[in-house]
Amino acid sequence: MNKKNIINSILENVKTIIGALIIAIIIRSFIFQPFYIPSSSMEPTLLIGDRLFVSKYSYGFSKHSFPFSPSIFSERIFYKNPQQGDPVVFKTPADNRTDYIKRLIGLPGDEIQFIEGDIFINGKKITRKKIHTIDSVRCGKFSFKVNTYEETLPNGKKYIAAYNKAGTLQNTKKFKVPENHFFFLGDNRDCSKDSRFSNVGYVNFVNLVGKAQIIFFSNDTVKGSLLKFWNLKNSFRFNRLFKKIK
Repeated sequence: MNKKNIINSILENVKTIIGALIIAIIIRSFIFQPFYIPSSSMEPTLLIGDRLFVSKYSYGFSKHSFPFSPSIFSERIFYKNPQQGDPVVFKTPADNRTDYIKRLIGLPGDEIQFIEGDIFINGKKITRKKIHTIDSVRCGKFSFKVNTYEETLPNGKKYIAAYNKAGTLQNTKKFKVPENHFFFLGDNRDCSKDSRFSNVGYVNFVNLVGKAQIIFFSNDTVKGSLLKFWNLKNSFRFNRLFKKIK
């Protein structure tokens, strides 16, 4: 192969790589992006080690739809309103960089408050039914026994939430959600940094990244890492493969 052919071959390979990168960026920015769950704040809905796809088009697009959040525009384009109960990935207001996933509880203008352990939205207690799905949830390196409930939001959305049996958050101040902001809670109520706390607070609609849709892979990191492939049959959660996220 002469020098000219070598150069042409290199250029073709570079074009192929660049083309593949552009396609990957387009898919990641406008269609689906994979995410990894590193914490237990959404148990029992999402477990540590879950890998999921998030739809980027669900709420329109903002600068946070793109890698490194470039300042392309300050608002959202093709905006679609999120719904109460959606499992949402967003950039934390504290640094506009870290990805969190929580459940959307309060819409702009809503008032949310915990009273005697129950959640009230605009003065009305959300209905919940005690069920038995799990006995305990993780919290960092520890775990605690829980009561689990099927909660129903005003729009009819149902989901499962876990509360610490040894003592759960009983009462809070009244949270008034500002315009163009949202209030989020983790399903693992007593092990979640969410809108109840100042390091998260109310989340601006610009910070929404997308809606969690489906788990495409899940590995129990306590039983073994992916690097220990010989133990994968024990750590791989087959029952969560391609599970739709509710």
